[in-house]
Amino acid sequence: MTNVGPSWTPDQLQRDPHANPQKATRVQSMFSAIAPSYDLNNRIHSFGLDQSWRRRTVREIANRLGSLRDKKILDVACGTGDLTELLYAAGANATGGDYTPAMLEIAKSKSRKFSDFGLRLRYLDADATQLAFDNASFDAVTIAFGLRNVSSPEKAIAEFFRVLRPGGTLAILEFDQPRSKFVRFFHNLYTERVMPFTATLIARDRSGAYKYLPRSVATFLSPQGIAQFAAASGFERIQHHSLTFGTCALTLATRPLV
Repeated sequence: MTNVGPSWTPDQLQRDPHANPQKATRVQSMFSAIAPSYDLNNRIHSFGLDQSWRRRTVREIANRLGSLRDKKILDVACGTGDLTELLYAAGANATGGDYTPAMLEIAKSKSRKFSDFGLRLRYLDADATQLAFDNASFDAVTIAFGLRNVSSPEKAIAEFFRVLRPGGTLAILEFDQPRSKFVRFFHNLYTERVMPFTATLIARDRSGAYKYLPRSVATFLSPQGIAQFAAASGFERIQHHSLTFGTCALTLATRPLV
């Protein structure tokens, strides 16, 4: 793969990357650059916890819906399809959508091992802020580690509400800042110093992706901020689960029946 130039410069990351007017195109360029090593870096640098967080997400959605069997679920910002595959394995009709073609190609390649790929499991180009689906199309919408990468989280959450059926569940899995000062010190040391260096080496990355990651987390909405956007869009039964000493948070919400 030919590596591209920097999507994020040190000067841009000194400021709030979420306020950058070119955020959407920069994020797309960044993920195109790191797509081939994305899964490997996730497993190594989360110590395998990233998949346990996704499995927790699947269980919590199943708890709200009763079962995922034959439920229609949209996984937004699906990346290489890890969560989409887990939803499919739980019995759902899973649709993964992503803004970066390079990530979708890897997701499709991984999923061709399933006999009903393209039927009960499929992948489509998707912009979280302009979803090309009818109103009330899905029983659940998920987004894992992707909300902070969209150009307008508030608009995306409103779109999630629109495409959910009444009674449907929204699940937002996102990184968070540990509340404990002790845990936060070592967490920040790892995410701001160690991980960017080693992940960049593994990916042979010049895009600045793994310097963007900790900065994007530090400057993004708290779970309470996400809840406020969800409530403003009309969601109810908003609940948070703090995972792994507060390094990650799962926000669940329900579209009202009426």
